Amino acid sequence: MKKLFLVMVSLLLLLLSACGAGNKSDQGASNTTKKLQKVTLMLDWYPNAVHSFLFAARENGYFKEQGLDVDIKMPADTNDPLKLVAANQIDLAMSYQPEVLIAQGENIPVQSIAAIVRHPLNQLMVPADGPIKSPKDLVGKTIGYPSIPLDEAIVQTMVKSDGGDAQKIKMVDVGWDLIPAMATKKTDALIGGYINHEKLMLEKEGHPMRALNPKNFGVPDYYELVLVGSKKGIKENPELFKKFMKAASKGQQYVQDHPEKGLSLLMKHEDKTSPLDKNVETKSLQILLPLMDAKDKSFGYQDASTWENVANWLYDNKITKTKVDVKKAFINF
Repeated sequence: MKKLFLVMVSLLLLLLSACGAGNKSDQGASNTTKKLQKVTLMLDWYPNAVHSFLFAARENGYFKEQGLDVDIKMPADTNDPLKLVAANQIDLAMSYQPEVLIAQGENIPVQSIAAIVRHPLNQLMVPADGPIKSPKDLVGKTIGYPSIPLDEAIVQTMVKSDGGDAQKIKMVDVGWDLIPAMATKKTDALIGGYINHEKLMLEKEGHPMRALNPKNFGVPDYYELVLVGSKKGIKENPELFKKFMKAASKGQQYVQDHPEKGLSLLMKHEDKTSPLDKNVETKSLQILLPLMDAKDKSFGYQDASTWENVANWLYDNKITKTKVDVKKAFINF
């Protein structure tokens, strides 16, 4: 009887131990979940090939490895990302280097933490079989654009640099109807469209285009897309941004090594209101990957001279009213 009692006690202890271990395991899992820090990132536009590295980092668990739970949002308006990050309503935003410098000149508290696309995607586009071979040929022609002063400055600089009379060109506001404006020959050229999107879409519709790169005609080579945080957020929690960039870099490396898989991860997250064309996005990624490569530097590295050159050009073209202190506009992690 005593022996049976001891056996029953032993079994009860084992059962309690197992339950305790299970509870500890559950608590550990719960603690792991709790440890994940929520991070909100707003894209510059709807999800497309340039964002593949972000979805790769999230889907492959690279953000979780860094203790981050990243929520990727699409903006309702293209002006929203910079505004919301400045107001500390989101943690990170995809934006544009010139816009960050303009914001800096207006004392809007944002700072770039990484250069995502290191060279201009916004290029002057003309029909490939047309008479316009270089910017000076735009004299007497109409250029469609989305009524952005930066685009006007780009065209003016390109024409002047090429020896043309910039006063003899006509800028036509076509809003964001860039593709129809070109397809219907409403304009002779376009600025404000990207070589990895509008150019590809026009060519898909049977309108082969020639792209003239601004950096070859007097416009400084600038970072098209950058990743931005608020100055308050960066100052208070620099470790968060370091962790984010570590995971993002791993995501970019994955996409470089496995472009098809990287793109397939993106396609799972296409927005229903802006469906993606796989062939277009495949070509887009082929264009983007070399332009995102920092060579011997880490992914996202920003060069002070690039910021200085762009800031000076913006000031010279009266886009910014004062000379911007570029040291306050960006930070490398």
